[in-house]
Amino acid sequence: MLKKFTLKTNTRDQMIEITQQVEAFIREDNLREGSAIVYCPHTTAGITINENADPDVKRDMIRRFDEVYPWHHELDRHMEGNTAAHMKASTVGASQYVIIANGQLLLGTWQGIYFCEFDGPRTRTFYVKIL
Repeated sequence: MLKKFTLKTNTRDQMIEITQQVEAFIREDNLREGSAIVYCPHTTAGITINENADPDVKRDMIRRFDEVYPWHHELDRHMEGNTAAHMKASTVGASQYVIIANGQLLLGTWQGIYFCEFDGPRTRTFYVKIL
């Protein structure tokens, strides 16, 4: 089972929780056991699993990414001027693997799955593959 999702981002850097979309896809087929791969096919966006209880975590992560990978750097040569977005996406990664047990994603109490935008706003896609 494979499903393509589309979302719109609103700012250059944004973390959008997509846990509910992934869970809904699992429920569509009444899947009880298996695994889900959540994949982002973009070079300036990624997928991560992190805390979903305190919104300050997202804000702090974006701020710290900007500190580590500043948007403007005098030595960057990439013609599009978005080297920082490529660095952030490489750090986060393009995919996450989640176990499905008893029809539920096996996530920790405070964990959620996030689509991470680093070069928005844009219309983006991500895929979920059920194994």
